[in-house]
Formats: sequence, C-alpha cells, structure tokens
Amino acid sequence: MFITIDPADTRPIYRQVADEIKALIARGELFEGTQLPPVRQLAGDLGVNLNTIATAYRQLQDEGLIAIKHGSGAVVASRRVLETGEQDLRRPLRTVLTQLVLSGIGPADIMRMVSEELAGLTREES
Repeated sequence: MFITIDPADTRPIYRQVADEIKALIARGELFEGTQLPPVRQLAGDLGVNLNTIATAYRQLQDEGLIAIKHGSGAVVASRRVLETGEQDLRRPLRTVLTQLVLSGIGPADIMRMVSEELAGLTREES
C-alpha cells in the first residue's frame, strides 16, 4: 500500500491518509477483505503520530469503508458506501467545483481535470 503525505497540502494529515486509502479502494488496489497495515506500522512508515492514523482509520470505519477488529487490525469492508445518497455525494463535489470556478479556471479546463481524475480512479475497472 503506497500512501504519501504532502506537507504543503492544507488538509490535516489524517484526512490525507483517509483520502489516499479511499482512492486505493476506488481504484481497486485495495479490495474487500484486504488487511490494512497496523496503526503503529503505518504511522512509523509515514513518520506521523499514532493518533493521526487511528483517526484516519476511525473516519474510514465511520464511513463504512473499513472494519476495525481490536486485536486483529483493520480490513477493507466495502468499495461502496451504500447508505450515502446522491445529494450527500454532490455537496463536496459542488464545493470543489465552486473553488475551481472562483480560482478562474474555465469550464473546459475543469471538465478536463475531472475527466483525468476520474480516469485515474477507474482505470482498474475499465
């Protein structure tokens, strides 16, 4: 499992870790039943505090993407969060699109960016 932390990123480190794991699940690199590295190991590999990784894992568990079994670690539970409605999924998309528009990026460039990112996430499924 390959995760990187970007010190220049404005997101908290736990959020970066959770988002990276979500992307790995979305791309099919982590599939249902895959054992995640122990909190201590991943924290050591990334050079971050144990609580940072524990927070990321808890967030992923709250979203239904992983299952944490005390004593045996965390495993990928599902690729899909079934209980999330379309409106809940559109909110963060709308926020990001608004930021892009406010940054002065034109619709064609936004569509290109979205297409490139989507292609990266779905390349394993094609």
